[in-house]
Amino acid sequence: MLNGPGPGLLEKVSYFCFVILSPSSFLAAVRRRRVAFHPPRSEKRSAAKKSAMATASVSFKSREDHRKQIELEEARKAGLAPAEVDEDGKEINPHIPQYMSSAPWYLNADKPSLKHQRNWKSDPNYTKSWYDRGAKLFQANKYRKGACENCGAMTHDKKSCMERPRSLGAKWTNINIAPDEKVESFELDYDGKRDRWNGYDPSTYTRVIADYEAREEARKKYLKEQQLKKLEENNGEEGGENVASEEDEEDGLKIDEAKVDESAQMDFAKVEKRVRTTGGGSTGTVRNLRIREDTAKYLLNLDVNSAYYDPKTRSMREDPLPDADPNDKFYVGDNQNRLSGQALEFKQLNIHSWEAFDKGQDIHMQAAPSQAELLFKSFKIKKEKLKSESKEKIMEKYGNAASEEPIARELLLGQSEQEIEYDRTGRIIKGQDVALPKSKYEEDVFINNHTTVWGSWWKDHQWGYKCCKQTIRNSYCTGLAGIEAAEASADLMKANMARKEAVEDEPVRNEEKRLATWGTDVPDDLVLDKKLLDEALKKEGARKKEEMDERKRKYNVKWNDEVTAEDMEAYRMKRIHHDDPMRDFLR
Repeated sequence: MLNGPGPGLLEKVSYFCFVILSPSSFLAAVRRRRVAFHPPRSEKRSAAKKSAMATASVSFKSREDHRKQIELEEARKAGLAPAEVDEDGKEINPHIPQYMSSAPWYLNADKPSLKHQRNWKSDPNYTKSWYDRGAKLFQANKYRKGACENCGAMTHDKKSCMERPRSLGAKWTNINIAPDEKVESFELDYDGKRDRWNGYDPSTYTRVIADYEAREEARKKYLKEQQLKKLEENNGEEGGENVASEEDEEDGLKIDEAKVDESAQMDFAKVEKRVRTTGGGSTGTVRNLRIREDTAKYLLNLDVNSAYYDPKTRSMREDPLPDADPNDKFYVGDNQNRLSGQALEFKQLNIHSWEAFDKGQDIHMQAAPSQAELLFKSFKIKKEKLKSESKEKIMEKYGNAASEEPIARELLLGQSEQEIEYDRTGRIIKGQDVALPKSKYEEDVFINNHTTVWGSWWKDHQWGYKCCKQTIRNSYCTGLAGIEAAEASADLMKANMARKEAVEDEPVRNEEKRLATWGTDVPDDLVLDKKLLDEALKKEGARKKEEMDERKRKYNVKWNDEVTAEDMEAYRMKRIHHDDPMRDFLR
């Protein structure tokens, strides 16, 4: 911006000072660039040339011109001023941004133009023609020097010859000389190299049309033969009666031709759906299979409190008519589709994959759906197998009441017509002894010297043996001695518990403690030893002198918390009482 002198330098400085820099910042920039205003004489000519080139390519405007240019651009955008015209006389859209409308500096554009946005590097030598396939040129009668040794053509050599290799080439036989091919070379543009229909001859499509017409003629001929054959069979069966008219025959022959394609019939029901575009995706056709005569689901029940209809997804999950006859309803809600058919199986498959993943199996429904479905099938097979095995074990152990012989009528009703006479002791005198029905489990089997079975005694929510009152199963029976010992231990435990509760309830008696001699109150019956008291007074005096003379104070202080009554009395006697009028004579 400030590199060297040149025409329009002051104009540049004043403009940029107004637009970009404040006065203070501009002066600072001038001080930093002071050397640039006074370059050496050896660089003046080169700087002048550069400045002239810069002014020629970019014309700097003053403050007033810049303001007018902005107003003109706004007027052009508003339609109040005519649009700018380029070199060819075409109008330039005023709404085109400046970075698009302004040409690069290296094009040296003097007038506004949009040529730099067009393909201005186009080469007129590009062609859109194509190779003339199969075209032949000159055909020689004898072999020529430099021609193909195999076929004799001049346009290729023996290595690139496309004919069948001859046992003796045209070079040695001079017969069947192949004509020269037409060799062409084209320089195609970008679109020509990528044109998939370049060189296609539209006249070749007539062969495709001819194939389709021949196929259609054969189909019509076959259908006509089938119709005639059917009519002959009907005439033979009816004996010449009820013969169809010629018009009916023609209609029968034209049945297949009159058929309309199903897709053409359903074009009226097409629904355009956007998929994968900015508005929701690429456009595709989705057929609407709902019959237009059907009543819309939101019109089945006009009650406000009925099933909710979501207009966005067009779904109604609940049944709009729950009290109506199921045989008369054709719509029972969208939830019916989720609870029937393959939807329920898919739901179970998802649940199984989630549970298996939580238990540590490497299974994922979305990543490997085939693996998840295979594992789910094997899981169901194993589950059924385990279920049948457990059922068989239970039937082997407890029996199957459904498959066994029916129970005797005597056992079901509990009575019979058989007469039996017993004596006083219960023995049978007359009649047959009826065997009491027993279970298949062992009964009255006593173990470990017990005289009763387990579960014959109950106490404190525990089962046990009645003979010894033990609650430990498979224990050895101790009889009456065990019962007495258990009762004695229970009584002893109760007594101990009662004694413990009594001790805990009794308040703790605290012994009276004598007041310390160094406390505030001194007991009256305190007796002191005179010898010990004299020694304590001497020690206290020595301690006082040591405190007064700092030179005799020791570095390491020995602490002793064993204070006797004599030491405390000596401390009291030596202590200075500030209220004592004779305190000065104690020293």
